Amino acid sequence: MNPYLKTKILTAKPEQLRLMLFEGAVKFCRQARDALAAREWETMYNAVVRAQKIVMELQNSLSPEQAPDLCDKLSALYVYIYKRLVDASMQRDLAALDECIQLLDYERQTWEMVMRKLADRNEAATAATDPDSPATLARIGPDSQDPAEPGPSLSVQG
Repeated sequence: MNPYLKTKILTAKPEQLRLMLFEGAVKFCRQARDALAAREWETMYNAVVRAQKIVMELQNSLSPEQAPDLCDKLSALYVYIYKRLVDASMQRDLAALDECIQLLDYERQTWEMVMRKLADRNEAATAATDPDSPATLARIGPDSQDPAEPGPSLSVQG
C-alpha cells in the first residue's frame, strides 16, 4: 500500500474514512466500466470485486442503534448496489455499472454535504463558547474592538 495513503487512512476521522470508501467505490466502478468497454475481462472483474468489498464495508459500518430507519434504508441501498455489481460482472452489463456509479456518487455527494453541515455546526458551537476562535474573529472582523478594551477617546475641542 502507498505509504501516503496508509498515513491518510490511519489519521482520518471516521467521517473522512466513510468519504474515502465512497470515493474508492466510485473509482473502482469506473475502472470496471472502462475495462468492460475495452473487453478486458480480468481487469473488469478485479475492479468489480474491489467495489463490492467497499460496498460491503459501507453496509457493515452502519450503526442501526443510532438511526434504525436510516440504516434500514441505507442497508437496502447497499444490498441493491452489491447485486447490481454482481449483475455487471456476470452479465458484462455497462448499464448496471453506470447505475452503481450514479448511486455511489450521489451517496458521496450527500455525505460531503453532511460533513460540511457538521463542520459548520461545530464551528458555530465553538464560536459561541470561545470568543478567540477563528469563526468568532472572522464574524466580528479585524477592525472590531473588544468591548472589554478601552477604545480611542474622542475629544471635541471648542
